[in-house]
Amino acid sequence: MADAKGRLTRIVLDGEALHRISSAQRADQEQAVRDLAQESAFYLPDHPDMHIVLHLSIHEGRLVLDARDESGQPIQAILLALGPFKTLIRDYRMLLDSYAGAIAEGREARIQAIDMGRRGLHNEGAELMMRRLEGKVTIDFSTARRLFTLVCALHQKL
Repeated sequence: MADAKGRLTRIVLDGEALHRISSAQRADQEQAVRDLAQESAFYLPDHPDMHIVLHLSIHEGRLVLDARDESGQPIQAILLALGPFKTLIRDYRMLLDSYAGAIAEGREARIQAIDMGRRGLHNEGAELMMRRLEGKVTIDFSTARRLFTLVCALHQKL
């Protein structure tokens, strides 16, 4: 796979939860989408060099990764149970809320501590994402971290 050039060219997020996210989550979501479009590694086993438009949504308790070609034709849909992500998503959302409170209070030491915790949760979420996608999609750690951010934005009912 080292020579594969598959990547995400665009991310489309679908879901009602996107209207209920906090400003901090919205900022994280928008940054993750921009970063993924600029640099990502996303290799489908049967299409390792394809540039993918990824539609992400949650349907009936499952994360849906709907990979399409650049003309919008479906290539592969991957469904992942959200159960394994539940605790990480809930903890991540609590950290974002704490982070917003610390910023409002101007507590620099607390902001730094929360940010360290957030990075740790991102790393755990990325590792879990990579394990759950193993055999279905090959992604790098940075891509997995950003996808985890988007899953957190999509899932609001934990």
